[in-house]
Amino acid sequence: MVRTVQCVKLGQELPGLAEPPFPGPLGQRVFEQVSRQAWNLWPNQETILINHYGLNLADSKAQAFLLEQMEEFYFGEGAQMPEGWTPPQQRQTKGGAPRKK
Repeated sequence: MVRTVQCVKLGQELPGLAEPPFPGPLGQRVFEQVSRQAWNLWPNQETILINHYGLNLADSKAQAFLLEQMEEFYFGEGAQMPEGWTPPQQRQTKGGAPRKK
């Protein structure tokens, strides 16, 4: 049976992660309150932050910054996605075909 969570980011009950994504309290909180679908949104956001700020992931300050940003992304004020939002891979153009870049 698939484990479900009331996803704090997407605002609905969805399949959850199989295990905490990393150790510690934030990893446990993500496991308990973030769906797999919402978890899959983080890599794009993380890449934007890494590139924008030129973060060196070997730097403990950069790692701490990313954890703070992750917490804000999932649990901060206004963190829930807008009503009617769909993931980019599910959006389509007026003609029904996926957009091309």
